[in-house]
Amino acid sequence: MVSAISEEMDSTAASHGFQVFRLGMLGSGDSYEMGVPSVPLGEFYAVERWKKVGPVEIQLRSPVERIMIENGIVRSVITRGEELRADHYICALPFERVPEVAPGLDLDVSGFEYAPITGIHLWFDRPVIDVPQATLLDRTIQWIFNKHEGRAVQLVVSASRSLLEMPRGDVIALAIRELEEFLPAARGAKLEKAHVVKEVKAVLSARPGMESRRPLSRTNVRNLFLAGDWTRSGWPAIMEGAVRSGYLAAEAASEALGQPRRFLLADIA
Repeated sequence: MVSAISEEMDSTAASHGFQVFRLGMLGSGDSYEMGVPSVPLGEFYAVERWKKVGPVEIQLRSPVERIMIENGIVRSVITRGEELRADHYICALPFERVPEVAPGLDLDVSGFEYAPITGIHLWFDRPVIDVPQATLLDRTIQWIFNKHEGRAVQLVVSASRSLLEMPRGDVIALAIRELEEFLPAARGAKLEKAHVVKEVKAVLSARPGMESRRPLSRTNVRNLFLAGDWTRSGWPAIMEGAVRSGYLAAEAASEALGQPRRFLLADIA
């Protein structure tokens, strides 16, 4: 539950817990199965792939400075001092940036908080795991992913507040200690390299009372729509929720264009 929702159980809205249990255990006979990408996500959404979709232009390193809203409609977007215009806009910024960039949106994100996620990457001189992935129960480490034929592992800790102030060396030592409990091959293996990534602003905290405050795709600006894991996608603010928010924003924009389409996929495909 903690890794699925990215929040501690005593701080999580019960509705999210019930949803994860229902979809993961009761949704269908094979809903327990999990897919793991065989290539980095960056390859799925590389600029070159977007070129195959159609007339899509990607502008990198172009942070949005201001969404110009006049009389209930977006007139333009300012980025790098350049003014960009379109008929409709989808804003997928983090929640804390939206009020500053689009003050005319009338969006209240007070009380929104982040839950952190920590990734720990370890490289050993020999294979230490012989399964694709595994979970550890009642430990700090939640997930182990086999990388590079078992010689490298990626460890994931959701809601990792206990690790934020912990020195890097202590985080690595804790990870190795827990690995050795469950993986006999890790005992005595030499650690060749380690990397710790603490994502402090990982996802919106799924605290009780927050679901009704998450905004919908449609806004009070008729040609501006919202996307992002923090919007009301029907799922917690995790990767799947972020994807669903994109589908919902696309549906809202399509309808506004007079060409309604259905993009959202079923919870259990």
